Amino acid sequence: MTVTSPPGAAAAAPAAAGAAAAAPGARPRPAARAALGTLLDREGPLGYLLMTPALLLLLVFIAYPFVLGIWYSMSDVRIFGRGAFIGLKNYADLLHSPVFLQAVRNSFVYTGAATVFKLGLGLAMALVLNQHFPLKNVVRAGVLLPYIVPTALSTLAFLLAFNPTLSPLPWLFRPLGIPYPSTGFLGDSGLAMGAVIYVNVWRGTPFFAITLLAGLQTIPQDLYEASAIDGAGAGARFRNVTLPLLAPVLTVVVLFSVIQTFADFQIVQVLTRGGPADSTHLFATLAYQIGMQGGRLGQSAAGSLFMLPFLALLVVAQLWYTRRNANP
Repeated sequence: MTVTSPPGAAAAAPAAAGAAAAAPGARPRPAARAALGTLLDREGPLGYLLMTPALLLLLVFIAYPFVLGIWYSMSDVRIFGRGAFIGLKNYADLLHSPVFLQAVRNSFVYTGAATVFKLGLGLAMALVLNQHFPLKNVVRAGVLLPYIVPTALSTLAFLLAFNPTLSPLPWLFRPLGIPYPSTGFLGDSGLAMGAVIYVNVWRGTPFFAITLLAGLQTIPQDLYEASAIDGAGAGARFRNVTLPLLAPVLTVVVLFSVIQTFADFQIVQVLTRGGPADSTHLFATLAYQIGMQGGRLGQSAAGSLFMLPFLALLVVAQLWYTRRNANP
């Protein structure tokens, strides 16, 4: 009996044979996967691969704007137009500007006064919050509220409170015999800076308090007990135990606060916009006024970059202090 093959069987057989012959040479995938796995097992290439996304973000959002800002500060670029290279002329013009020199003084006064008050009040609050009392977790959460609320939103509330017409402060001051300025706190050149410093202290103190509280909770209680057995009082324990062990945390918190306060913009912009009579201008607010309202982007960039040397010195000082304590 003769068996007849289907019509396509004869054609399928050579194709199957060709596929079988090509199969040994068409298997690069397992080898490639093995090579990739070997490459990823090495710490060096894997580290660079994992760093690539963060590096791209730094290049796009930090390095590029920084380099562009340096170029702007050495050109006469405006909002419309590229501008030409003029060297250090923008810096020289700013150094001869009374408004800019006033902004430099204001920045140091604002940063120094606000940091001192935030440090003192934050440390006091941290010491209180570190004690045991009813509902302490609720109180600790409530302390963070001024820091959680958006800066512009909370500053608008203070703008209303400082308004000479709508403010409730005159009604509170009058029974106490405290004079209230007719122009309000923000309309007086001598009081406006104090008002913006007060708002910055109100907003920034919770950051100090919670961060220092975290540092206090890392200090072993055995040290306090040993000091108490040796006859040390509360003041001596604070000086000899708390402050030395809290110093690294204090250094980092103060550094972050100084950088943030030195570059502050929102509080002053919402409350006074640099007034009255430029008495509350800071680096950031003056740069904004020059660039966005005056259209001189080059001079605005130069004003912003004037902050860089001071902030760099702070960072170098902090790193030096940290390394000195790490390697006594």
